[in-house]
Amino acid sequence: MRSFSSYSALLSLALGLGTVGCKAGGASGGASPGSVALTDPTGDDNGPGNYLYPTDQVYKPGSFDLTAFEVVPKGDTVEFRLTVKSRIEDPWDSKAWGGNGFSVQMAFIHIDTDHAPGSGATTGLPGTNVRFAPEEAWDKVVIISPQGPTRVNSEVDAKANELKAKVVVPRITRAAGRTLIAIVDAAQLGGLPQPGWGYQVLMQSNEGFPDKTDLLTRKVNEFEGQHRFGGGTDYDNDPHAIDILMPPGKGGADEVKSQHEALSKYNKEATSPAPEDLALVPMIYPGQ
Repeated sequence: MRSFSSYSALLSLALGLGTVGCKAGGASGGASPGSVALTDPTGDDNGPGNYLYPTDQVYKPGSFDLTAFEVVPKGDTVEFRLTVKSRIEDPWDSKAWGGNGFSVQMAFIHIDTDHAPGSGATTGLPGTNVRFAPEEAWDKVVIISPQGPTRVNSEVDAKANELKAKVVVPRITRAAGRTLIAIVDAAQLGGLPQPGWGYQVLMQSNEGFPDKTDLLTRKVNEFEGQHRFGGGTDYDNDPHAIDILMPPGKGGADEVKSQHEALSKYNKEATSPAPEDLALVPMIYPGQ
């Protein structure tokens, strides 16, 4: 019969091996260094603080209220997830027109892959009416749209051809519950996400019949209408973003205030706005 001390020694050894195994498993099975999980506060789906949803019932409360943003590297692909406050629906039967299973939402995920001044774009895509600081210029933008890739690519060719090399149309775009999901090839981003990358999401609305200068984006006018947001202007000087991310991306009340401040700083008198008249939106650098 083994002594109590022998059992104690064996137990200690087993526990020690178990601890080592757990630590190893946690390191190897944990999140990738390029993974991102950011939170955005609820109730800030009003742009600079005064935007109003269109009056049609398809624009349900919370439909554009971004609450979470995730970047999940998976092998040679990257999955982007955007979660909103309201369940995502398909009131216009997108499958009937080659769409992706949802109708109303649209989002632009801007990515700064090098944090180097002058290496990316400082203007938003046509119809967003925002700009970025030179030191936070975006190098890639992932378009999450209910429209199929053929329609999105044709719009990019026609309205943003000079930025085409920076535009990423996902291989898969779909909705699940309250989350929009886009899967892209890592090669389209220049490689797997890295800790130093910056991100900014513009939550918008899909427009199937956009203005000739807008890339499938729905306008914000002075007054809301059946299919128009209100609270902005009738010129293209106001930011056409209903919700955005704000540093540090933890969902605090301070982020609501900073979003309202950032999006309200545009030249309301400019009827033919220059880039410097538009609102400046920041990047978030989660790995720094």
